[in-house]
Amino acid sequence: MMKSAFSAEREEIVAKALSPVATELRLLDAGDLISLLRLECYSSLADLVSSAAELYFHPGTVSFGAGGEYKLEWGGKPEVALDLEIKPRGVSVYARLTLADQIAGVEIDHIAFHEPSDDPDENTAFLAQTLQDAKFVKMSATQ
Repeated sequence: MMKSAFSAEREEIVAKALSPVATELRLLDAGDLISLLRLECYSSLADLVSSAAELYFHPGTVSFGAGGEYKLEWGGKPEVALDLEIKPRGVSVYARLTLADQIAGVEIDHIAFHEPSDDPDENTAFLAQTLQDAKFVKMSATQ
């Protein structure tokens, strides 16, 4: 996605929303995730992502996307990146969730608002609200 002035804020919103899912996925052994990616066992990865996401989001909100990548070097820490589709009501987000030893990060590849506003700030606020609405446990969008 071509970065805009709103990209960083939207990535932060998505990252905060996905934080518990990333935490669940980081409980898995990195070697297992890398093996599943290397062997193209995408249905198994989809099951793992769905299992982690269903603890926090309504069904179908967060799912495994088209693939992923990994970094595994001699003497280095493993890093796994998974493509995700995040589809709360009214918006579709295609992002990459990167899981590393101590941290996780999100990079949005594409975002599509089903009924976009002419005001990008309204779209950003809508993204935060719709992600909040898709959660099982409701918290303020600023937390």
